[in-house]
Amino acid sequence: MTSTGELQRTLRAELRGEVDFGAAARALATMDASNYRRVPVGVVAPRDAEDVAAALRICADAGVPVVPRGGGTSIAGQATGTGVVLDLTRHMNALVSLDPGARTAVVQPGLVLDRLRDAVRPYGLTFGPDPSTHSRCTLGGMIGNNACGAHSVAWGTTADNVEELAVVRYGGAAHRIGTGWAGAPAGLRELVDANLAVLRTGLAAGTFSRRISGYGGLDALLPERGVRLARAFCGNEGTLGVVTEAVVRLVELPPAPVLAVLGYPDESAAADAAAGLLGHGPLTVEGMAEDLVRGATGLPRGGAWLFVEMPDEDAGRRLLRDADALDAALVTDPAAQRALWRIREDAAGTATRTPTGAMAWPGWEDCAVPPARLGAYLREFRALLARHGLHGTPYGHFGEGCVHVRIDFDLVSAAGRSRFRAFSEELAGLVVAHGGSLSGEHGDGQARAELLPRMYGPRVMELFGAYKDVWDPAGGMNPGILVRPARLDENLRFAVVANGSALGEEVVRCVGVAKCRSTDTGGPGVMCPSYRATGEERHSTRGRARLLHEMLAGEVITGGWRSPEVAEALDLCLGCKGCRSDCPVGVDVAAYKAEFLHRHWSGRLRPLSHYTLGGLPAWLRLIAALRAAGAVNAAGRVLRVPGLARERGLPEVAGVPFTRWWGARGAAPGAPVVTLWPDTFTEHFTPEVGRAAVRVLTAAGLGVTVPAGGRVCCGLTYVSTGRLDRARGVLRRTLDTLDGVRGPVLVLEPSCAAALRTDLPALLPDDPRAHRLAAAVRTFAETLEEHAPHWTPPRLDRPVAGQTHCHQHAVLGDAADRRLRARAGLTGELSGGCCGLAGNFGFEPGHHAVSVACAEEQLLPSLRTAAPDTVVLADGFSCRTQIAQLGGQRARHLAELLAEGVGEGG
Repeated sequence: MTSTGELQRTLRAELRGEVDFGAAARALATMDASNYRRVPVGVVAPRDAEDVAAALRICADAGVPVVPRGGGTSIAGQATGTGVVLDLTRHMNALVSLDPGARTAVVQPGLVLDRLRDAVRPYGLTFGPDPSTHSRCTLGGMIGNNACGAHSVAWGTTADNVEELAVVRYGGAAHRIGTGWAGAPAGLRELVDANLAVLRTGLAAGTFSRRISGYGGLDALLPERGVRLARAFCGNEGTLGVVTEAVVRLVELPPAPVLAVLGYPDESAAADAAAGLLGHGPLTVEGMAEDLVRGATGLPRGGAWLFVEMPDEDAGRRLLRDADALDAALVTDPAAQRALWRIREDAAGTATRTPTGAMAWPGWEDCAVPPARLGAYLREFRALLARHGLHGTPYGHFGEGCVHVRIDFDLVSAAGRSRFRAFSEELAGLVVAHGGSLSGEHGDGQARAELLPRMYGPRVMELFGAYKDVWDPAGGMNPGILVRPARLDENLRFAVVANGSALGEEVVRCVGVAKCRSTDTGGPGVMCPSYRATGEERHSTRGRARLLHEMLAGEVITGGWRSPEVAEALDLCLGCKGCRSDCPVGVDVAAYKAEFLHRHWSGRLRPLSHYTLGGLPAWLRLIAALRAAGAVNAAGRVLRVPGLARERGLPEVAGVPFTRWWGARGAAPGAPVVTLWPDTFTEHFTPEVGRAAVRVLTAAGLGVTVPAGGRVCCGLTYVSTGRLDRARGVLRRTLDTLDGVRGPVLVLEPSCAAALRTDLPALLPDDPRAHRLAAAVRTFAETLEEHAPHWTPPRLDRPVAGQTHCHQHAVLGDAADRRLRARAGLTGELSGGCCGLAGNFGFEPGHHAVSVACAEEQLLPSLRTAAPDTVVLADGFSCRTQIAQLGGQRARHLAELLAEGVGEGG
């Protein structure tokens, strides 16, 4: 057998795409969105079909298996493997051609579904199947798993919407298949002719649309079904060959769909009702229980709901008239519909935690039964969970009987794994008893393939094996999946980090749904700016979590806390905390980065920027004590500070810090109500913001005080550079200074407010003062809303543009800010995403290009297209600095805008 080194050299010599057998590349491909982990020998990113054929020929000659991989969102383990992983997203991601008249498109396998949908939407068309991962799943992955989504009740599965496929087999042979026997591998026609009876009876052919398990589409090769080779190939989970191009069918979008939301007492009642709605011609019939819509408002009464999309308002009203629901609402506003659909799409993440906070896992994510049996099935399913002491909340495509659920399995201990197996075997029997399919859309992978004989019986399984062998006689395509499968309790990803470490418990929560790989900029989300800038998996939230997972496992990444692979990936993390809120399971890479840097540099000389930028509060206090701001500013205009990015100019230090102004001001009128926190940025760079806040608070009738008797600091710069021991010391001194402070603590800088709310109690969990201060922190808008609710802000009546600070989005929320802006007549939306400066990030060497790319994604374009009278608003000092340096405009804090309206009084 060819050595790994020789294989790598041969691939590099003959392919134009990237060949990477390094530790980081392998670590990033060990897992998908399932419970499983398999370590590949290397990763290849082919440029085109010729590269794919060459890779498959070379690997076959070497006896090394191949696993095709798209977005890596498979939930049954089929996108992992022990051989060479083909990353089809990097280069083979084009929309090759589009024919709106024929309603077809030619796509490459790495094309993300939303990119196809965006391209065809101007023609009133879409691709019908739409799984909840539509912003990052690829067409090749959808073909491999026969993905469906919410609209398959009207528009079918992926297999129903594929007309032709270009396929390369293990060994390099190319085929083009569609309808008829043209392009079929040798022996396939003879296999079908010899097994017509099995195909007609053993696959339970009929009206049940979600029979996805195994090679469930094989009956498409029957003569009476038109010998649809391409359709039969769909759903093979990468076990037959690699798709290099596909001709897909498009469907017409209804111009004004509406969403009927029907409330029922519980999920079983909703399931019982779903099948009866199909005669109304719905586009979707989705079921959700209240456990998965935590905090949602505006829904009809009930403990579970059906979301039924109808093609127009008349059809929606007819449905409501006939539906026997507890309560109902018809949603016609597109924005309101999108808000509801976001709840459904995030359910894959929301469902990863039970209502008690326990983690829940895939494994039985998408069983399906005939829709008329769904209610009865769910009642028995709930009873089965109870017998095993397990918990999970079903949801999904109730109109087609397909149920998603994540269950709080213990997949670490031997007893937990034993219960996982026993439950899986019993559930397979329950599904089969109801005439269902073990997989209803995402494939069997390793999670269920072992149990396929219970569903199909020996004759069909023998046929499946023969079908696999016709396409892949050497067995090199994704072995261990579907045919001759691995056991369902092998290769579990949890045991390798089951060492009791806090970080291990955190990173294992990344379930791989890859929302962080989305490049959609249409909403307010932030995650993940560095991935959007580079397009590299290692710079995504998922990629970083997976690299940390492998670092703790120690098998692929062997350097531990000194790992250069992890250090490189985390270096471009902006610390924006967007993942903390935008990731469905709350993966917080900024916190992981701080812990990693703390350990990575322990006992060693750190990068210079950790001392200059990380120690910024101390340097600025020294400058203020020496009254040296003028000299420092003059030097900064002609000199470069060692260890900082040469592309950046330094912000000017204020001549009079905020607290010096405050001390010279004299006693403030009124009894103190608000403690105004003199954060480092307001204190030393923009004291005018603090002065403006005092003016507004005084006008609102609030007495203001500033902490006295010592220095206060949130420790942000020490946290972001991983100097956690120093951060703890700073925070303890701060708590000593503030001991006895009660009531609202107003923090004008969002990043400092976020650090006090989250990092402070995390770093000092046993100090009750830390939790009291964290609970007392308020933003400027929150303070006015809570403590001066009857105050009327000045009417400014101006449009605004600018940036919502990423920490405000992720930690603090901006609802109060939006309400305050509306009351002041400030109209327009601020940019989502991240400004790209992100505290010390944009000032560190090697980060400038990514910093600019982040700003160019949303912020700078919004400023260029703003009306001439638009006010530029940004509460974060980093955001204002980025806008000034890259956009050439002066942005202001909301306090400054309101202070102008209030006037100089106070």
